[in-house]
Amino acid sequence: PLGYRVALSGKRHIGPREAFPFEYSGKKSNPDMDAIETLFRECAAAETPFCLFACSNEPHSPWNKGDASQYPAEKVALPPYFVDTPVVREAFSRYLAEITYFDDQVGRILDLLQRYKLQDNTLVMVVSEQGNSFPFAKWTCYGNGLQSALIARWPGHIPAGSVTDAMVEYTDLTPTFVEAAGGKTVPNLDGKSFLAVLEGHSKHHKDYVFGEMTTRGIINGSDLYPIRTVRGDRYRLIWNLNPSAKFSNACTSAGYFQSMIEVARTGDKKARALVERYQSRPEFELYDCESDPLEMTNLANDSNYRDVIDRLKNKLDEWMDSQGDRGMETERDALLHQGRNRGLSLEEAERKWRKQTKRRGRRKNKH
Repeated sequence: PLGYRVALSGKRHIGPREAFPFEYSGKKSNPDMDAIETLFRECAAAETPFCLFACSNEPHSPWNKGDASQYPAEKVALPPYFVDTPVVREAFSRYLAEITYFDDQVGRILDLLQRYKLQDNTLVMVVSEQGNSFPFAKWTCYGNGLQSALIARWPGHIPAGSVTDAMVEYTDLTPTFVEAAGGKTVPNLDGKSFLAVLEGHSKHHKDYVFGEMTTRGIINGSDLYPIRTVRGDRYRLIWNLNPSAKFSNACTSAGYFQSMIEVARTGDKKARALVERYQSRPEFELYDCESDPLEMTNLANDSNYRDVIDRLKNKLDEWMDSQGDRGMETERDALLHQGRNRGLSLEEAERKWRKQTKRRGRRKNKH
């Protein structure tokens, strides 16, 4: 409505498709640089504004892009929540190489903006994926599984080199783009514009940010392991709604996690503690994100933090209610939101998923 050409090139994890009437181009996994150059050239010539989503698949496994020799496996620094094994080191080396590949994709797009003299009037945001697929990151509600890097550039608007601690969410991107383009606030969006933060007029955006995770229906996922989280300025509260279940996903079946299990079986106490902590968790976890940014020490059982837990739990309950999230009931219905189960009853979807899970297990055992 504001006169923009809106395009998406690359990965398309969106739905329902009719809600996203983009100009689509490129392969399903990565931006098509030729198509992007055509868009820039045409918009520059016609002086037409554009909004481009250049969506990369990287650094997404199988981590087969980039030059891993830049990150020798024996020299990489592993996070403390990893168990140090040769398999882990080799995988982490390839993961870092693919981040560099992603960085090159960003650089090529910036070069194209400059080639068509668009760089001075273009707001660029670069965001990372939501954490790697090693333990305690992707497929969890820990900070390493929810936090994304966000780097923004807009000459004349965003002060160069500025940094902010303001908390923003992906839902805030669309209203920010709309305001930057001169549009009015759209009342039915979950997010709100953080343009004032980008331009240096404010250091604060949201008091609380939220996250959720389901294992139901995902590859090698637990039958029911719902996770919800809320973070304020300092503390993160995680609510594991079904803590008696064993937590599993694509990570727990991966070779690097299996290598951690093997070390744990040798009697290594640190390895055993990390493996157990990943797959068996208490109902509540509380972390001080200032003093413990990697969330290694759970404070939920410390009576000194009772008020913090109560405050955050109330905020989480309010948010879940606003989203129509009924906890375990919503979790059981998660299968019905997958396209492959459209039109099925919950009982039919569950039978279908269990058959698929058994087939995957047979293939894994055969391998």
